[in-house]
Amino acid sequence: MPLYDYKCQQHGVFSELSTIANMEAPVDCPQCGVVSPRILALPPHIVSMMKETKQAMERNEKAQHEPIISTLDRRTHDKKHASDCGCSSGKKSNLFYTADGNKMFPSMRPWMISH
Repeated sequence: MPLYDYKCQQHGVFSELSTIANMEAPVDCPQCGVVSPRILALPPHIVSMMKETKQAMERNEKAQHEPIISTLDRRTHDKKHASDCGCSSGKKSNLFYTADGNKMFPSMRPWMISH
């Protein structure tokens, strides 16, 4: 069960375990028993973060699952890439990706930086 933060008017912030189905429901304060609403506490470094940094982090988070341009798109739409790159020469590449997203170069030159 997740741990949520609640705030009592008299005793301040406290944490309680609750089910996800009841995450929006208020909880009684453990000290005085008054019904207290759930709050979202943000870490101070997020509150004081620069706007550009927040935007960059959001962009990276989105791109993790939804890349804007894939390698296939680049090969078909970027003329310079298609003419200058060895990946479009028709040779089958030995490059493959591991489960955690890292590139693997069996029998290739692993010290070389790929594009």
